[in-house]
Amino acid sequence: MNRVDLHLHTTHSDGSCTPSEVIGLAHQAGVTALAITDHDIMTGVAEAITAGNGYGIEVIPGVEISSVIGQSELHILGYFLDWQDPALNERFTSLRASRHRRNPQIIERLQALGIDISYEEVRALAGSDSVGRPHIARALMDKRVVSSAKDAFDRFLADGRPAYVPRELPSPAEAIQWIKTAGGLAVLAHPTWVKLAGRSLIELVRDLKSAGLDGIEVYYSTHAARQTREYLSLAQQLGLLVTGGSDFHGLTKPDIDVGIGKGSLHIPAALLTNMKVAVGRG
Repeated sequence: MNRVDLHLHTTHSDGSCTPSEVIGLAHQAGVTALAITDHDIMTGVAEAITAGNGYGIEVIPGVEISSVIGQSELHILGYFLDWQDPALNERFTSLRASRHRRNPQIIERLQALGIDISYEEVRALAGSDSVGRPHIARALMDKRVVSSAKDAFDRFLADGRPAYVPRELPSPAEAIQWIKTAGGLAVLAHPTWVKLAGRSLIELVRDLKSAGLDGIEVYYSTHAARQTREYLSLAQQLGLLVTGGSDFHGLTKPDIDVGIGKGSLHIPAALLTNMKVAVGRG
């Protein structure tokens, strides 16, 4: 059975596996097509494509852009973008700069709580310039301050918790337009994060569609069957593409595997065919 996985992270953002390692895991899982969707950066795409060629795995250039609506973050996935587009990469550089300004402030708040942690050790743990809250969570795990990445976010790093610091982010409409200008498809990531349901969710997604949204991530590692049905119905109602992915990160989400999520995730390969048709590659 061919598998696809359209939501994967590497060491180029907050994943713990290199692009080549992710491709190797995908091969073991029987994945034949995937998208690398690092946060606000696409520098891992080239390595993934090269590694994918060695295994006969199709690699779709992708990204996950953080945006803000009200007081909450909302993530927009981009697919089939021109990952070498100078304007797009300049925007990503600006987003990463906002993260670099934020991270030391988070560390300062943790230190004020009596936790022995430094930004230098978090950067060393990340192994790249793309440092984010999951790396801080891993450092807290290594120090046994928390039992898991979820525990770190629940106690310290999530919105409303004592070490949370907001970021300078684009609106969802801006993020969508960045993707569209670079020739890509824009998809709402993990709708459960929006914390809306029923009519409120329909109105939000309808507004996003007016801004250029192409699809919804219906199949996702932590979606309950009821949620998958709800998002599938919503996509059909609004005429949006259906996508899916595991949101693999490696060590910060150790219960999620490439291609199968928590073990039962199955993303129909036909979804990728529909996406290619929509972007003119079918």
